Amino acid sequence: MEIIVFSKAMYSTWLYYAPDRIMFDCGEGVSTFLTNKIYAVQRIFLSHGHADHISGLWGFLNTRNSAMGEREKPLEIYYHSSSSRIRKYLEFIVESSNRLRYDILVREIDEGFTLPLFPKEEGAPTRSALDRKAKKSRYLEAFSTKHMETECTLGFHIKETRKRLKEPYRSMSQSDIRKAIQSKGSEEISEYYDQNLFTYSGDGLVMPRSRMENTDTLFHECTFLDIDERKGENHTSLEELVEPVLAAKPKELYLYHISSRYTDSLRERIEKFERKMAENNVKVNVVPPGKICYF
Repeated sequence: MEIIVFSKAMYSTWLYYAPDRIMFDCGEGVSTFLTNKIYAVQRIFLSHGHADHISGLWGFLNTRNSAMGEREKPLEIYYHSSSSRIRKYLEFIVESSNRLRYDILVREIDEGFTLPLFPKEEGAPTRSALDRKAKKSRYLEAFSTKHMETECTLGFHIKETRKRLKEPYRSMSQSDIRKAIQSKGSEEISEYYDQNLFTYSGDGLVMPRSRMENTDTLFHECTFLDIDERKGENHTSLEELVEPVLAAKPKELYLYHISSRYTDSLRERIEKFERKMAENNVKVNVVPPGKICYF
């Protein structure tokens, strides 16, 4: 899995999820860092309308238009239907870029929106590709977060539908499983479930445990390392993550959107948290403020 991410709270945040060619948020400087990789991006999902998460859009769209690269496929942009900021900004960009040589498809979405990623569907996205009998179907799901009072804000899951044996059959020998399949059929002894491959919190307060559970890769904002330094109820502090993360036990936790006030003391201040997570088999990765990271 390839992920490229840059995040410096208040200044710029963006994340490129290469497996599905998706950009989450589009902060300042994204086209400068990604260079020709901007042509790989097929979809942009915006978590909310704060400038540090959308200010790179104009440069991204125009660089993609000017440089050498594929222009046959449209670029899709998704954001919450309540965000007048994003709506007006995109209208301005499109009106100011009257020589775009590729199509931009803008779609307003709400909590619970799903988009099939694999297998791909032609035309407007529907749920047919999420059929429980589809093998290895993968899709994106949007969910609400708590960050702004003026508009709804979003986080995102990328989920994969998988198949496994039902509980009574999991402890059986291979020989007995084969006999059960012969007598009852594979579908009768199996069940489908959704595995969270990737979760992106966007900005906001700590997510509910249910959003962290069964997640392979969890990107959670962590603006403050000390809750006493937080003003208002719109960002997450490190200590607030301890209990829900230990309960949910994602395979890997990535901390991002960290305030630049911690640049010089980040490592020593986060060591205790990392040790506690390691004791519970949760690997912690940190996106230092202002540094581009490759995972």
